[in-house]
Amino acid sequence: MAYVLGLDLGTSSLKGLLMNEKGESCGTATADYPLLHPASGYSEQDPAEWIRACEIVFETLKAAVPDFTEELQGISFSGQMHSLVVLNDEQEVLRPAILWNDVRTSAQCAKIMATFGDDLLAITQNIALEGFTLPKILWLQENEPEIWQEVRHLLLPKDYLGFWLTGQQHMDYSDAAGTLLLDVAKKEWSTEILNQFAIPATYLPPLIDSQGKTGVIRPALRQRFGFKHEIQVFAGGADNACAAIGAGILEVETGMVSIGTSGVFLSYEDTKIPHYAGQLHLFNHGLKDRYYSMGVTLAAGHSLSWFKETFAKDLSFEELLAGVGNIGPGANGLLFTPYIVGERTPHVDSRVRGSFIGIDTTHTLSHFSRAVLEGITFSLKDSQQLMETIAGKTFDKIISVGGGAKNPEWLQIQADIFGTEILCLEVEEGPGLGAAMLAATGLGWFASLQECSDTFVSYKKGASPIPTNVEKYQKIYETYQKVYAATKDICYELGE
Repeated sequence: MAYVLGLDLGTSSLKGLLMNEKGESCGTATADYPLLHPASGYSEQDPAEWIRACEIVFETLKAAVPDFTEELQGISFSGQMHSLVVLNDEQEVLRPAILWNDVRTSAQCAKIMATFGDDLLAITQNIALEGFTLPKILWLQENEPEIWQEVRHLLLPKDYLGFWLTGQQHMDYSDAAGTLLLDVAKKEWSTEILNQFAIPATYLPPLIDSQGKTGVIRPALRQRFGFKHEIQVFAGGADNACAAIGAGILEVETGMVSIGTSGVFLSYEDTKIPHYAGQLHLFNHGLKDRYYSMGVTLAAGHSLSWFKETFAKDLSFEELLAGVGNIGPGANGLLFTPYIVGERTPHVDSRVRGSFIGIDTTHTLSHFSRAVLEGITFSLKDSQQLMETIAGKTFDKIISVGGGAKNPEWLQIQADIFGTEILCLEVEEGPGLGAAMLAATGLGWFASLQECSDTFVSYKKGASPIPTNVEKYQKIYETYQKVYAATKDICYELGE
């Protein structure tokens, strides 16, 4: 049985997922690596750690799967978006990568918007935020000019790992869309932006589709790990694009809600680019000539974790949520806004903070727990509503992944607040599955990603909306939407 390997290069670890032609998982391996925080708000990583992790993944799978080195045919990637890797003329790393969650670049974001403003939005379909790559490049130019003088190559993390494997540099469109350097519609590097910020076009790698072949594993690596034949390598995609592929988000009527530390509400966009005016992120999909839009809740699962650690440290999550199903929609008048670290969608606001509103003496720990789940879900509904009102979308199902898919009461809350059937994955493999699917399709195992999805992705029922609950939540959501405007100035004053 032939294999493909999906490598998911995340913020804290590299995960390898080995899949066969039947869409069956045949092995997994994980290697962790550290984050570097040289100053407050800084988040960096040594790219050498990604190489070390890949070596561990190869060796682990080699030991666990007897025919791994004989039957592996293709490799592709999912990668953390936005993070900046800089190389010199000898293709050597010049400094630790500046990661997506690094927030040192507020001044550079302001400069970009003051310089480009609406033109930036028209070209990239996104506004400048600290996470994106372009602000990091500007920070490097301004604060480490001696290093910038040596820079000759700009890469993203998964593309650096691909370069190590093949000796070739490429970047796929879904990851390039997160740099603020790509003309999303034209699928080419924006000469206007590059010229404005003195970034030579030669520093950027050739662009390629996510299923595109970037090369084969270098002979030295093939010999080192004992691969019996040539291993083809494919470009891969950004983590959210690969997560969408791995969840089967390949049609406009299907959405995805992903709840981890942060939360994402994501939908597939066809060939026509909707005009979200920066209220939502819009990026190129891993599916050729398609797009996806997404909104972000900064503290989704983080809100629940914070609540548990602060008020119920001795309870497990299961114990904390055990009574939630006995509480009705609206938690008996208790409302939570999950702005505990600021918010992204629809309010790009780092200063606003969260709140519990409507507390009275009847409220128990279970009421507060349910209010937290509802508040997180209301925040994600903000993104759903933008998609429906601006782009005219209608969702007939939403795939729930991550922590929100693990609790039946929360699944029911999602169905009732989103007003849509909720499905879960039979086996949730994350972005690594999307990467494996890109390799499988690139190899020609399937005629299309949709055909691959029919084999690799399967669903189970999560929850169906209850009409009376949907009606109740619609009214509560209208109240939820008023909280931001009513509390933001108070938050700013308290934060001074």
